[in-house]
Amino acid sequence: MQIVSISSLKGGVGKSSVVLGLASAALEARVPTLVVDLDPHGDASTALGVHARAGQDVGSVLRRPRKGGLAAVAAPSPWTRHPITPEVSGTQQDPGWQPAGSPAVGRPVLDVAPGSAASSHLDHAAFRTKDLKRLETVLHGLERYELVLIDCPPTLSALTRMAWAASHMVLSVAEPSLFSVAGTKRTMSALAQFETSRIWAVPDAGVVVNRFRDGSDEQHHRLRELQELFGQLVVDPVLPDAPVVQQAQGAAWPVHRWPGTAASDLAGRFSSILQGMLH
Repeated sequence: MQIVSISSLKGGVGKSSVVLGLASAALEARVPTLVVDLDPHGDASTALGVHARAGQDVGSVLRRPRKGGLAAVAAPSPWTRHPITPEVSGTQQDPGWQPAGSPAVGRPVLDVAPGSAASSHLDHAAFRTKDLKRLETVLHGLERYELVLIDCPPTLSALTRMAWAASHMVLSVAEPSLFSVAGTKRTMSALAQFETSRIWAVPDAGVVVNRFRDGSDEQHHRLRELQELFGQLVVDPVLPDAPVVQQAQGAAWPVHRWPGTAASDLAGRFSSILQGMLH
């Protein structure tokens, strides 16, 4: 099971949108996936069509962690029932790609451990060392999934740190803008400091560039700045600033099954990023 945290210490960069795009790519590739929504706002859960009920959310499970506890609140996303529209079918990049061992028949698995305000009791800077094992504990033994995507809050809180502690990879989401570059530097510096502990070292990290406008000289400049700062950690391809992102999310629909060439291009980019994560 590959556990990946999607993080940013600056809000508004489209962190949850990246989670949703990767979930869509995993659904299309038939990779059994669990999305863990650690953000108290629960935006990823809403877009995936899963709503938390009282006591049936991530925050409630983390309050009293036990091994495999997330299985009790994980619910299937309606995305698995959405048909592929005629306009989209067959247009994705490498549509036949599947990781080795992925099931070829039956309905694909995309479950959500929904987020809610119940997680707020851990969305603060203060924490005890044992708090950092809470998420690792509740994920333990969930053999149903090959991939876990964690949507972190945009703060360096106990929630974010416990996500990093449980993860094999952390992806920092950045926009090619001055303030977002600074936020990415804070995120990667905090991650490097976190990794000074042999106990909590994260094996892999990357920077996903989101909302890139190819016609903007300023954004090209900031993209080069990110590449100079982080080198090979900058993930290829970058993700464009495309209206189709909001359209698909507003309909609670996976981008891989949304019609049109813009959706097809974006879907191919997310599929490429997913392949890089899983190989």
